[in-house]
Amino acid sequence: MIFANPAYLWLLLLIIPLIVWYILKQSKGDATIELSTTMPFDRLPISYKSYLRHFCFVLKVLALCSLIIAIARPQLTNSWSDKSTEGIDIVMALDISTSMLARDFSPNRVEAAKDVASQFISGRPYDNIGLVIFAGESFTMCPMTIDHAVLLNLLKSVECGMLEDRTAIGDGLATAINRIKEGPAKSKTIILLTDGTNNAGDIAPITAAEIASTFGIRVYTIGVGTQGEALYPVQTPYGITYQKYPVEIDETTLRSIAQKTGGEYFRATDKGALEEIFNEIDKLEKTKLSVTQYSKKEEAFMPWILLSFVLLCVNIILKNTILKNIP
Repeated sequence: MIFANPAYLWLLLLIIPLIVWYILKQSKGDATIELSTTMPFDRLPISYKSYLRHFCFVLKVLALCSLIIAIARPQLTNSWSDKSTEGIDIVMALDISTSMLARDFSPNRVEAAKDVASQFISGRPYDNIGLVIFAGESFTMCPMTIDHAVLLNLLKSVECGMLEDRTAIGDGLATAINRIKEGPAKSKTIILLTDGTNNAGDIAPITAAEIASTFGIRVYTIGVGTQGEALYPVQTPYGITYQKYPVEIDETTLRSIAQKTGGEYFRATDKGALEEIFNEIDKLEKTKLSVTQYSKKEEAFMPWILLSFVLLCVNIILKNTILKNIP
């Protein structure tokens, strides 16, 4: 416990002269009577009131002490603390082309990826994590941050159709590299999820991988899609319908990106496999980060005011009842 106004605690020193004054008053203020002997009084029982005759003064002193402490404004847990923890820089590059609406995952690929990615982010509270989305072009949805509440809200709002359709894997990877290359952590990792082949963009995926390797960035690539055929959304004059098409993922390119950067390639054929992949990535090397934590202060003067009030009330009651002085 700390005090917002600690200087007021010096007022507690006033208790010393107050006690001295009370002692002197007691020694001079008692009534006197001359008797030849006090032996007849020795056999009289001593009343409990005799033991409590200074109790009211003690209550007043305690009430005054409580009031002074309340004026000094005691506060609980008001502190900044620095501690070292483990963390890495991560950027997630998520494909949001319309093919990610395929129904081989429940409810579809993009929603399954968002759900598993959210669990992954929640499990790494001290990492700097960012989000890049790509389709026919790429866009930084969220720069790297440790404010994961903001990141999760932005991830939740991601939908297919936000960007021009098609799949620009190279551009998505290049945007992620641009966001992570200046990160403070020793270990830098990009997690790239896609369900197709590169058919758009200005940068070839392998070229982007070579750039990542130059900056010491590891890229973990994930091919999302079942084996065989899957139901894909198709726009018709009557609206969107789902038709079966072969699942085509450029695993050769994704595997090459991972190998060039020291990462790994994974194939997720269902949501359970995708969860296992993220659990595997969760075991990445960590590096020391300095995290500043803040403990919010709380005012604690009210209990002291209440205590002072109660003590004064007890004092008044006792002085006017069982400890009342008779003139």
